[in-house]
Amino acid sequence: MSATSISADSATSLRPPAPGGTVLKSPQKGQQTKAAIVDAALGLATHIGLEGLSIGAVAEVMRMSKSGVFAHFGSREELQISVVREYHARFQDEVFSPALAAPRGLPRLQAMFHNWMQRTSIEIDSGCLYISGAVEFDDRPGPVRDTLAESVRTWLAAMTRAVEQAKQAGHLRADADEQQVAFEIHALILALHHEARFLKTPGSMARATTGFANILARYGAPEAAAAVPGQDSAPPTPAAPKKVARKRSCASSPPVSSGSPETSPPPSGAA
Repeated sequence: MSATSISADSATSLRPPAPGGTVLKSPQKGQQTKAAIVDAALGLATHIGLEGLSIGAVAEVMRMSKSGVFAHFGSREELQISVVREYHARFQDEVFSPALAAPRGLPRLQAMFHNWMQRTSIEIDSGCLYISGAVEFDDRPGPVRDTLAESVRTWLAAMTRAVEQAKQAGHLRADADEQQVAFEIHALILALHHEARFLKTPGSMARATTGFANILARYGAPEAAAAVPGQDSAPPTPAAPKKVARKRSCASSPPVSSGSPETSPPPSGAA
């Protein structure tokens, strides 16, 4: 038999047996299984919260034994942390990274808000882990809270940096307080979740878009319209896109460092 004709079963049999004669699973297979578990756990957490997660609940969804799930994480807390990291990685991929294609300054800030609104339009139905997690762990010190807080700080640092770049480009007033602008943009999203998800207030998405336009008008430089030709003061109200399930490696890639010339969040120690 040639080397190229070795079957998958034959190749598997060449792996060294574990104690007791059990064939060891490949590291790649183990990572795929762990990623699938994290994906299922994230789906649960967006509906029942991080606190509602348990090894047993995830095992039931995955149709695995509790011991099989436990072997990948070692504790319920580590499972929760892995879910937060995965949520952060997806948020970065969907909201932050695509905005880097826009020019620095107001176009990039608008792109970040637009992408954030797109994701929010989905999370009105599914829930935002950052918001629900803050409610669950705001007064509970520990690794899960630390991971959540660091993830949110990382994103807000990126938003603040985008505001700074808009000032440097002359799109916002030189005396605009970037921390205040980022605070007000963040407050818009928090209010939107409360109005749309909790109170079911009609027109909440449009109000958030108007609020963003008002922020830009309030802090915009007089010459901003000329500096950014063809740019509206606010992105269009996003339609709710279809949610696409995506599988990622459970080891989340770290964000680009704050030393990058691009608008980038500082490295998150937890994410």
